[in-house]
Amino acid sequence: MAAEDAGPAGRPVELKHNAIGFVDALVIGLNSTSPAYSLAAVIGPIVALVGIYAPGVMFAAFVPMLLIASAFYYLNKVDQDCGTTFSWVTRAMGPWAGWLGGWAIAMTGVLVVGSLADVAVTFGLLAVGLDSWVDNTFVRQLLTVLLILAMTAVCVVGTELSAKVQNVLILAQVVCLLIFVVVAFYAVYSGTSKYDSVEPALSWLNPFGAGGAALTGGLLLGVFIYWGWESAVNLTEEVENSATAPGKAGLWSTVILLVTYVSVGFAVVAYAGPVFLAENADEEEFLFAQLAGDVMGGWDWILLLAVCTSAIASTQTTIIPASRTALSMARRRALPAHYRHISPRFRTPDVSTWWVAGIAIAWYLIVNQISSNALFDSLTALSLLIAFYYSLTGLACVIYYRRHLFESVHNFLLIGLGPLVGSGLLAWLLVRSVSDMADPENSYSGTSWFGLGPPLVIGIGIALTGVIAMIVQRLVDPTFWRERPGVADPELVHAHARARGRGPGEDQGEGS
Repeated sequence: MAAEDAGPAGRPVELKHNAIGFVDALVIGLNSTSPAYSLAAVIGPIVALVGIYAPGVMFAAFVPMLLIASAFYYLNKVDQDCGTTFSWVTRAMGPWAGWLGGWAIAMTGVLVVGSLADVAVTFGLLAVGLDSWVDNTFVRQLLTVLLILAMTAVCVVGTELSAKVQNVLILAQVVCLLIFVVVAFYAVYSGTSKYDSVEPALSWLNPFGAGGAALTGGLLLGVFIYWGWESAVNLTEEVENSATAPGKAGLWSTVILLVTYVSVGFAVVAYAGPVFLAENADEEEFLFAQLAGDVMGGWDWILLLAVCTSAIASTQTTIIPASRTALSMARRRALPAHYRHISPRFRTPDVSTWWVAGIAIAWYLIVNQISSNALFDSLTALSLLIAFYYSLTGLACVIYYRRHLFESVHNFLLIGLGPLVGSGLLAWLLVRSVSDMADPENSYSGTSWFGLGPPLVIGIGIALTGVIAMIVQRLVDPTFWRERPGVADPELVHAHARARGRGPGEDQGEGS
């Protein structure tokens, strides 16, 4: 390790072990998905596709997420590496696939951080009545950049501080959403809704109610409102009981998100009615702002604050997977050495964290110069990256444990069949996304780039850039590409299940 990575006693600086507990990891996983913002962004478009069956689609989208969360849990048991997908896919499928998985994770952070911070600023200003500031592009973008820098500083100062900030933000977010749900249902049953409200029914949970084609489109939106829960696992080296707690936090995050999304979905559809929501689906998060005013009256700032805190929290936590993945890749010499630097004072990956923030800011500002629509198109391109690395992780779990899948029903279902089905569903959604994005008419802007939809062009551009960067790094330092995939050792699995705070790279010899 480079000299600047050495601590006071000359020993290499490591991430701070046992810095946070299970609850902190769970909260960070929840906040990474940005529940309030995710709901604000997709509730209208989902209802436009499937009508009253929106809660059912949200439930159906939960299934592949739970199956992939199972893969994260069992892979983390044998390898507590903050690089997660990068490290696991490398072990199971080799360095080339592992590198591309790591690149996909890092790029998701770059694409989405600016948008999250922009939404946080917008809804924060609306909550305090500064609507005119929202319309001032310079002011809004300046505040967005400052927010990104502030959240990055929190990430660098320490994981404990990050967790404390997240605990406050998730509490504010959940309370605000619960108030909204209760008031909305009261309006429905008391007949005081301003719209053609509909009393909720259990049949709304049927994801096939609107037909197969509509279900596919809804799933493409619904799956990605769950994205981000794995941030808890990216902190595995800094969480107590690192062999099991991060994976459990990821699993529980998906379950809590399911309850939250379905509850709010029922409340929104029942209060506003499917016709109004479908007619105004293109308003996206601003539709949620309007409903906040209608449901809460003069207390609409409560829901606006929920979306604001949701986006602030996710701005911070989305930096975590990208920065930890870059750190892990650099430690194994898959990226330049400076990305592996860990602050001796704070024991966080300061260099990779600031790099992620810097590139995210540059992307946000450049894309906004093209057009505001281009920013939304870049977010749509996220679906390709997310489906790719989630699917890759599920497949890696099956391959890594392949010699132990038939030792028990438990292994077959939870380590084999479940992750394989989850991987297959996401691979299908990836292919479907590519097909849809090829048509420019399906993009947010409706414009054509090189005869294709802008989101697909952005996705292809990121993929090609990754391949070029991988080849260059391979030529500069081929060390990482000499690694060979291995197979899980059940004794090692049991040892890791008992371990606490084990560092990375200590189980390199388990392959066969």
